[in-house]
Amino acid sequence: MKTVIIKYNAGNVQSVMYALDRLGVNYLYTDEEEEIRSADRVIFPGVGEASTAMAYLRSKKLDKLIPSLTQPVLGTCIGMQLMCRYSEENSTDCLGIFDVDVKRFPKTPGVKVPHMGWNSIYDYQSTLLTGLEEKAYVYFVHSYAPPVCDYTIATCNYIHPFSAMLHRDNFYAAQFHCEISGDVGEKILSNFLKGE
Repeated sequence: MKTVIIKYNAGNVQSVMYALDRLGVNYLYTDEEEEIRSADRVIFPGVGEASTAMAYLRSKKLDKLIPSLTQPVLGTCIGMQLMCRYSEENSTDCLGIFDVDVKRFPKTPGVKVPHMGWNSIYDYQSTLLTGLEEKAYVYFVHSYAPPVCDYTIATCNYIHPFSAMLHRDNFYAAQFHCEISGDVGEKILSNFLKGE
């Protein structure tokens, strides 16, 4: 099986590589269209800022490529946000795979933004979460998130409920960092790589 990590100007990719190494998965880190299209599984990871990331994707024509993929694709953190229609972060038009807008957490007295650290997810609605206990803990670092919507397959609560994971057709996404979420994140990655 061929697994590709999409190469673009996003941080934290090394952690994804380490996670795949731990799972014994061979992978290719590339922005080449032919390599991405020929993959069995595609991972779209990253840490970054929406408008800068989208500008880079457009410069490499990855903004057209990613939504056209037909194999299973998993976006994480900024990857998930970029898969949505629009982000409030610098008023950014994104890839539109999920027809939902990414919103900043509202200012709330006594509550810090970004949402950073371990938090539980619940209301699982996908076999991607098979084998996990309800309210499993995963690791988040983000100031923006999509609301709970028709694509939500796992929910988290911070200030208010938001989509911790999304799914539409062959596209999956996680707001948290699977690669640094311990056994839970590893199980989600493993389920994704094995396929539904």
